[in-house]
Amino acid sequence: MAKRPVLVEARYRSRLEQKVADQLEDAGVPYDYESQWVRYTIPPREAKYLPDFTIRNTKILIEAKGRFGGFRSDSTGAQERQKLILLQEQHPDHDIRIVFQDAKKPIYKGSKTTYANWADKHGFTWADRGVVPASWIKELKKITKR
Repeated sequence: MAKRPVLVEARYRSRLEQKVADQLEDAGVPYDYESQWVRYTIPPREAKYLPDFTIRNTKILIEAKGRFGGFRSDSTGAQERQKLILLQEQHPDHDIRIVFQDAKKPIYKGSKTTYANWADKHGFTWADRGVVPASWIKELKKITKR
C-alpha cells in the first residue's frame, strides 16, 4: 500500500517570503508574519470637470441640475455633490452657481435635506425652477462688458 502524502499548509505565500523568514529566524530576529493590517489612503486621481456654462472672461460657472439626488439605485447623486464640493475647495477663486429644476426635492428618498438645504450648507449660490435670476443676469451682463 502506497503512502499518501501529508499535506501541510504553506506558511508563506512565496519562496522569497520563506527565504526572508529563514534569514530572520537564523539571525534570531523576532517577527510576525502577516499579523496586522496597516491603513493607508490611496491618493486621489486627477479628474476633469466640464461645467455646463462658463461665463466668458470670468471664473463664474453655472450648473443646471435636474437630478442631483440619489433617486437611482447607484450613487451618482452623491458623487455629483461630492464633485462640486471638491471643485469648490480646490478652486476657491471660482464662483460655482447652481440652477435647480426643483430645489425642494430631497437629496435622496426619505431625506429631510433638500437640494436647496444642501447648497446652503455648502455655500453654493443657487436658483430654483430652472430660472436664472434677473439679478444674476444683470450682474453677468455688467461684468462681461468690461
